[in-house]
Amino acid sequence: MSRINTNVSSVISQANLGRNQRELDLRLERLSTGLRINRGADDPAGLIISERIRSDITGVEQGIKNSDRASSVISTTEASLAEVNDLLNSVRALIVESANTGAVSAEERQANQLQIDSAIESITRISNTASFGGLRLLDGTLDYRLSGVATSAISVAQIRNASLINAQSLQVTVDVLASAQKGALYLNGDNPGAAPDGVLLSSMTLEIKGPKGVQEVTFQSGTTYNAVITAINSITQFTGVEAALVAGTAISGLIFRTSEYGGENFVSVRRVSPPDTGNSFQTLKLADTAPVPATIPWGTLIAADLDAGRDVTALVNGSLAIGKGLELTVNSVALGAYLRLSEEAATRPAAATTSFYVTGGGALFQLGPDVTALQQANFGIPSVAASRLGATDTANGVEFLSSLKTGGRNSIENAVQRGNDFANSQDILKGAIDEVTELRGRLGAFERNVLDTNARSLQSQFENLTASESRIRDADFAFETSKLTRAQILVSAGTSTLALANQQSQQVLQLLGG
Repeated sequence: MSRINTNVSSVISQANLGRNQRELDLRLERLSTGLRINRGADDPAGLIISERIRSDITGVEQGIKNSDRASSVISTTEASLAEVNDLLNSVRALIVESANTGAVSAEERQANQLQIDSAIESITRISNTASFGGLRLLDGTLDYRLSGVATSAISVAQIRNASLINAQSLQVTVDVLASAQKGALYLNGDNPGAAPDGVLLSSMTLEIKGPKGVQEVTFQSGTTYNAVITAINSITQFTGVEAALVAGTAISGLIFRTSEYGGENFVSVRRVSPPDTGNSFQTLKLADTAPVPATIPWGTLIAADLDAGRDVTALVNGSLAIGKGLELTVNSVALGAYLRLSEEAATRPAAATTSFYVTGGGALFQLGPDVTALQQANFGIPSVAASRLGATDTANGVEFLSSLKTGGRNSIENAVQRGNDFANSQDILKGAIDEVTELRGRLGAFERNVLDTNARSLQSQFENLTASESRIRDADFAFETSKLTRAQILVSAGTSTLALANQQSQQVLQLLGG
């Protein structure tokens, strides 16, 4: 059957040629872009998941850059702190040398004081100038801001990390559960046969042992308790043990106790000679778990010649803090803090809880691809200025490294005038060295255990996500070239076929005798 109005063969050839041409265009596009998916129509589901993966890759890549940037900040900070450490060590050497007053002249001590002043000023200068890209590192800019700290209950408060996500402030509540205690031994003033009460019944030599060392003290029969107290307190710096009257009266007895609070401190009072055949010198102690009573319950005390102190136990924002003497340390994702309680607060668990607020500050590092609290790290870097370092409780209140400068209460001159008493100077300096060293350790641990591991983890994610996105979206050149060859052949064949189909209609002229 021959028709001329409709060339069906031509229509079929055109349709197939169009499909083959589109297939050829598709293969050429994929080979020219290197992508299997160039528009949604190529693979709608594949486009959706690949775009999501692309978004993850972008976040992960930036997270790696953030970790590297944070490592640079930490390294710069730690390098400055290393210089502060060196200066503090040099100050310590000068203090120890100046304490050798029997061999060091006044002029040499003055020269040492000038060096100490210079070193302390340099520490403050480092604190004010250490920076990274305009960001102040050690002047307290990256420290947390606190409000409402009751100094009567908390003498030192250092916040190491605090999460302030979706909050303008963080309340910190301290609830003391068990009091800090000093190691304490008691001697009943009402000794059997004592005449009068409050005196030693026989001559004896006592061994006084404490956290600082051990000494022996000899007393004659009839020595009053007040004389015993004077003798023991005169060697407290050698033993770490002090003595006092129970309830302020000799008839109530004696108490031998450590000069500091905490489980690391102990007191031992033992009669070493002559043997106590009459049991005239027997020290007693409270049960290990018993709280310190207002009045001594002599009937419940147990015989002992050694007793250790106890660390304070407290909840900080509901978490059990680590106690050491009067100090508390808490470390959690939401809050990391070091607190030093006052003696009154740490020894009165029945008192009301103490609260203060973290109102801002600190350094926040975005480490992950998503802006959430779980993928952020908070870090507080306190000021290392001399007026902030070495906070130490002394008889004059809390004192700092700056008090070691000329004219300060703990300068070399004033220490010599107090009878070569460099104890406060050394304690302040030790505290300052410990603070800087601990801060360097925390920074190092943060860089090694958080930043470095985070960067390695994100790098692994980046590699796997990139591979996944490539499998979904990238073109397979071997496959595409084979399809291109097929499409080229089909287009060429289709073009030839269409030409033949268009020529078929001319055969009708033969029927008309043309």
